[in-house]
Amino acid sequence: GTSTCYLTLDREQKNLLAVNYWDSTLAVIPVNKETGEMMGPVKNMYDPKGGKGMIAAGRVHGGVNHSCNDDTTIRMRQADPHSHALVLDPFVGTVAYVPDLGKDLVREFYYDRQAGKIELELNVLPSGLCTGMPDGPRYFEFHPKYNVAYVVNELSSTVAVFEVNRALLQEMATASKNGADMSKFKGRSTLRLIQSIKTIPSAFPTEMNTCGRICVHKSGRFVVVSNRGHQSITSFRVINKGPKRGELFPVGYFHTRGETP
Repeated sequence: GTSTCYLTLDREQKNLLAVNYWDSTLAVIPVNKETGEMMGPVKNMYDPKGGKGMIAAGRVHGGVNHSCNDDTTIRMRQADPHSHALVLDPFVGTVAYVPDLGKDLVREFYYDRQAGKIELELNVLPSGLCTGMPDGPRYFEFHPKYNVAYVVNELSSTVAVFEVNRALLQEMATASKNGADMSKFKGRSTLRLIQSIKTIPSAFPTEMNTCGRICVHKSGRFVVVSNRGHQSITSFRVINKGPKRGELFPVGYFHTRGETP
């Protein structure tokens, strides 16, 4: 793969899963559980493009600089899928969630825990409200207590809040353990969008900002996001009661006294 941007360990700590941003591929590498040492070459590589070539040229071949966010850069970057992270569900470790910055999607993959393989793309869903403008999903985080997950959208300066279907995840885990045909879960999403909220004040132009990182506080009470352009950290309070539990309410915007947080 090209331009590795994210690493994570599986539930058993036997495999390292790597995300390659440029060509969007996902790799699984065996590791020693005791020492963390890599125990051989890549044993599984999944290509969401199905082996097709890239549409946009790489930077070394005259392509755009993906660190920029002008109209030309965005148009070229969004021509191809670009995986930006991979997060395994913390409940059963069977579904891998991959925000695709290039296609404005969250992809859900079946991860075979026993074989250590990304076997099947189960579902894709938009990472935001489908306004017609690019979202650019960047990172994916779970709430530590609630059945809720958060996606930060780099280009639309939003956080998308998803309800997580724990029952479906458990059904998938049981089917996997019993050796069932997992293709029966294709098209069944474990996520449902319940909120989309801006990370910058309404008076600040969206085109002048991009989001960087999202983090859920270990207490589960707050979510923070970095804004590159507005040069700030936005703090959200997590609603902890009632039908909106897990959704976000803005607390404030705090200047970083620096650039590109």
